[in-house]
Order: sequence, then structure tokens, then C-alpha cells
Amino acid sequence: MSDLKKHLYPVLLAGGTGTRLWPVSRELYPKQLIKFIGDDSLMQSTVKRIAPMTITENIRVVCGRHHFHEIARHMDEVGISAENKIIVEPCGRNTAPAILLALLHILAEDKDALICVFPADHVIKDMDTFCKKVEEAAILAQQGHILTFGITPHYPETGYGYIEGAGLIADNAMAIKRFREKPDKKTAQEFIKAGNFFWNSGMFCFKASVMKEEFDTHVPDLVRQMEDFIASSGTHDDGYEKLPNISIDYAIMENTDKGAVLPSDFGWSDIGSWKSLYDFLEKDENGNVIDGNVIEKNTKNSFIMSYGCLIATNHMENMVVVETPDAVFVSEMEKSRDVKFIVEALKEDGRQEHVKHKTVYHPWGTRTVLEKNGTYCVSKLVLYPKSGMEFPFSGSVAHLTVVKGKATLRKKDSILNLDQGKTSSFVKEESLNLENTDSYDLCIIQTDML
Repeated sequence: MSDLKKHLYPVLLAGGTGTRLWPVSRELYPKQLIKFIGDDSLMQSTVKRIAPMTITENIRVVCGRHHFHEIARHMDEVGISAENKIIVEPCGRNTAPAILLALLHILAEDKDALICVFPADHVIKDMDTFCKKVEEAAILAQQGHILTFGITPHYPETGYGYIEGAGLIADNAMAIKRFREKPDKKTAQEFIKAGNFFWNSGMFCFKASVMKEEFDTHVPDLVRQMEDFIASSGTHDDGYEKLPNISIDYAIMENTDKGAVLPSDFGWSDIGSWKSLYDFLEKDENGNVIDGNVIEKNTKNSFIMSYGCLIATNHMENMVVVETPDAVFVSEMEKSRDVKFIVEALKEDGRQEHVKHKTVYHPWGTRTVLEKNGTYCVSKLVLYPKSGMEFPFSGSVAHLTVVKGKATLRKKDSILNLDQGKTSSFVKEESLNLENTDSYDLCIIQTDML
């Protein structure tokens, strides 16, 4: 095993909510957990991408508490144990605290660590070039440089921030002259023409000890607060909530004299909107990206995705149509990023469609609300193999029907086994635990009288 591989720690940032991909991406089930491309979620694709470049024990994931169990399940599904690899944030405080939290944990284990930071929800097409660039960045990081991967722009994108490079400082890396906010179309065209501007990918590589010194120099209060939080074993959530909401660019990269940009071109996309997902995916002969239960006639250059209901389109161009069981989003393609304003409106109205889907994921399985009105609620419960939970009453009386598997229900003084096709009723006052002792999923229809 090479020394480089032994000390290389990929850190995946998996704490975003992906509001620009609503209604599929939601607070409790954000875009990194969703299978937009192929059979893997974005999180799973990222884990599989970085696994060959290090030893799997070195992989770390920073995520929110609500996503911990699903992140772990997704990792386990692709054959990489999540044990001792997930670092939990009590709440999201932007990239500087997230990276510092992982940095301090890793430094406590390995003072010679090299850290590569990757968002867990990005996609990359050219794996060979990507791996070569990571190795190149790691070598430069060993020399004391703090690398950011700057993506060579192929068109004047206005949805990304840019990095302006100066002269070469080592091999292919350039000094960072400055960071530029998302430009308008004219400015983006000027950036492309200049040739020394790169998309800010949010990916980094640095020596842990070097980055720690930069945090100590530029944001010492943040370091002190984070060290206090870690010393409390992560039990003082209010302390984490008081951390500054600051990005790594503002905290470190715009202030350090060790920063460098490594020009990179490996088919990268942040999948930050329906438009960017459309741009990344292959199109049919009419320029459409179509997924799910869709019938289209005379439709061109559009993105259409159904998660169940039939979508039928006719004489439509340059549109986005996305259906989920409780919401449908329709937009002009170029304006699809503005869905974030719809999410903000949902928050202001106190609606739940931005928070969760009809199906909610739990450590034990899933719960899907099938129908709900003023007198009853019908749900589908799926319990994972060898899992159990305290039974979730929604009303005064619950009727349970097993449609797949065998349920074990434990009351205070008795045990009841329900086989497939059997029904039983329970009152809310009963203390009830539901278990699946088999090696396959258990499915139950629950009807609550409200």
C-alpha cells in the first residue's frame, strides 16, 4: 500500500437539502439520497467513485442527524460499511464548520492525514481523469498547497461561482487571484473568453495539519467553539447551532496564501437544478429526457419525470415536468432554478411538502401515507429485516393487516404473531412493539381511526 493511499481521507459532505430539485429532493430525503442516474443514489455513486483511491476505513461522511440512518444504509448497500465513518452535525452550518468538524476528528487519528473534500451529490463522467487529478492534487497538498478543483468551463454558465486563476505555481496548479460570485450572462462570456476562469466545484485537497493552521489563523473563534463541541462528545447541540454559518471559501480560501486552483475537466456537474440534470443526461432524438410513466407527443427539448402518475404532454418545448405522489412541478427549462422560491413559499405557509414525501424513511423501515381525512388515516408500513420499533399510533384505534411477511407484536404481557393476510386491532393505550424477525421485508397496512 502506498503511503499516499494510507493517509488519504476522502470527506464527503452530505448535509445539503437540494431545494432546486424540489419536489423530488426534500429536507428529510435530500438529493444525495435519490437515484436520479442509474441504479445508485448520488451518495452511492460518490462513495463508489472515491473508494478505489484510498483504503475504505479512511472514508468519512459528514451529514445531519436526520439523514444518518439512510446514509448508513446506502453505504452498506454498496458494500462499504458505515461503521465509524459517519460524522453527525446537529444542524447544518455551511461548509467551513462541516469541514473543520471532520478535520479535527481525522487529525486526532492521523497527524499526517491528507484530506480530499467532495460533495456527496455531484456527478463525474470521466473517472480516469478524475483519479489522476486527485492524485496530482494530493502530491501538491503534501507540499503545503491547499488545492481547489477548478472545472474548465465549456459554456457561460451563470449558475456557478467562478475562480480566477493567476500564474502557475506548481505543475498545472495556478495561484488563486480571487473568487467571483455567480455572474450574469455577459460576464460569464467574458470569463470564458479570458481563459483563466474556472467553475468553483466545491472540491478540495489539503494536508490536515496545514488546513488546521489556516483555521487557527483566520477563524480562531470557530476553532475554539468546535473544539468545545467535540470535547462535549457532541452532546451540546445548542453550541453547534451558535457556530457561524460560513462557507470554506469565505472562511479560508479567500484569505489564505496557500490556496491554488487545479484546472480540471472530467465531466463534472453539481446536479444543482433540473436544468443541470437535463444537461448531464443523454437525450432522445427529440432532445428529451424522459423517465417513468410518460407519454409524449410533439414534445422537444424537455425534461419529464414521473414517480407514479401518468404524465401526458403535447406540443411542448423547453419545459420541465416532475411528478411525485403529492406534488407536481412545471417550469420553463431555463427558469427551473426558481423552484427555490416555491420552496420558500411552502415554508412560509407552514406546509409539509418541502419537508417530507408521503413516504418517510426511518431506521426501521418506511411509512407511506396512502389516504388521510378527518376520520381515518391509511398507511403502509415496511419493516426492514431483523428490525423493530415502538408502534406509531396516529389515532385512538389501529387496525393492522399483514400483506407480506409475518409480524411479531409484543404487548406488555403477551406476544402476538400475525401471518400474511391476518388482521388485528389495538387501542392507543396499549404499549406495543412491532418486529420483523425474518430475513425479508415485512409489509403492513395500518388503518388509524382518528
